[in-house]
Amino acid sequence: MSKNMFSCFVFLGFMIYSCQCSSSEFQEFEGEYYGKADSPKEDEIAYSSLNQKHSFVSDVEETSEDLTNKTITVNSVEIPIISRDVAEQLIKRKAYTVSYNKDTKCPNWVAWYLTTSHADGEWARSNDYREDYDVPAPRATNDDYRGSSWSRGHMCPAGDNKWDADAMSETFLLSNMCPQDRGLNSGLWNRVETDCRKWAKKYGGVYIVCGPLYYDKVHEVIGYNKVVVPEAFFKVVLCLEGKPKAIGFVVKNNEGTKKKDQYVNSVDEVERLTGIDFFPALPDEIENEVEAKANLYEW
Repeated sequence: MSKNMFSCFVFLGFMIYSCQCSSSEFQEFEGEYYGKADSPKEDEIAYSSLNQKHSFVSDVEETSEDLTNKTITVNSVEIPIISRDVAEQLIKRKAYTVSYNKDTKCPNWVAWYLTTSHADGEWARSNDYREDYDVPAPRATNDDYRGSSWSRGHMCPAGDNKWDADAMSETFLLSNMCPQDRGLNSGLWNRVETDCRKWAKKYGGVYIVCGPLYYDKVHEVIGYNKVVVPEAFFKVVLCLEGKPKAIGFVVKNNEGTKKKDQYVNSVDEVERLTGIDFFPALPDEIENEVEAKANLYEW
């Protein structure tokens, strides 16, 4: 290969990389986004690149401590980063990733990408609730929940995994569960889960992260293995189809009788409450824009 031809390939590669990495600063105007680029076509290119490639390169790599010795690289949009000093074991399942906490015997967070095709399916609930032998003992068991007033509350819901038998079954691992108020589990929390499936069908896919919140100094525990009962739960949802947007929910671990719009928070606010950095793989200008506000009626 001649030097001139090699130089052309290098220049062409640099131009392609620059186009993919370039982005505009966005400001909201009458319900639409307009960048500060010289022409609308440059904005269209930026959004086209964003919507076609929902995986962003990240410098952060987390090596799981699970028993299967899997390595998880944080280059998926849904994978968050915990800024607090807590026990964490990352495990990749077929449909979701869980950050498990051996101290609480509950997840720190569970994250997944819910697509249109995954939002429905032919597989019924497996109901095979079981302890997760991929996490160290002592760990949650069904006996810990038996006789308590708390239900086994899914983080990644069974309803998001009717598309595959194995994916469905893995949602019933107790490492994907937290002690949850029965009324909340079947009421408000279930309605938010249903909304997420509706949004996945509407937009083609949404990124979801949820988990428990502990804010009391002393926490209730259940069972022989002392599974810690959360005081509340969070869920954040990101959509990158069309105009990017995000929304957060924080609900107390009680009967949850209020309307879900009363629990709406920005992702920034959920980050403040949890000490978790959500969607860190997004370009900063997109992350900062979508996480600063939340409007349920935009969905």
